[in-house]
Amino acid sequence: MTQLSKHFSLEELEHSQTAISRDIDNTAPLDVMDHLTVLAEGLEAVRALLGYPLSINSGYRCLELNKAVGGSEHSAHMEGYAADFTCHQFGSIMDIVRRVTASDIKFDKVISEGTWCHISFDPQLRRQTMTAHFDAGGKATYTQGA
Repeated sequence: MTQLSKHFSLEELEHSQTAISRDIDNTAPLDVMDHLTVLAEGLEAVRALLGYPLSINSGYRCLELNKAVGGSEHSAHMEGYAADFTCHQFGSIMDIVRRVTASDIKFDKVISEGTWCHISFDPQLRRQTMTAHFDAGGKATYTQGA
């Protein structure tokens, strides 16, 4: 196992049930490895802030996997800067988003995605907070704030 930080491994951030079920190779290329380390360190800060382990749903996504899950064309997941996670021991997704937003953690985006929290540590570090709203077909639109 390749540890990127104290609590997060490369394998955890590459893991995808969709990739496994569709036989997609989701191995991160070398040029993304530094980004995944930035992501892991950012996730460490979130874990410390919340006081509980995070359950990572999605980290790095290759282009094929990103298309398979319907990810954004310019997803930070493909660059290795984003993860989707839950932390049920802390509270609701909205509780997580509000706590991260109120902290001094340097992040690019944190989004309440309904059943998970998306966070990215893209170097722009814009501290954008958003909430996803899903229509009957599952298509998301986003509003600013939590």
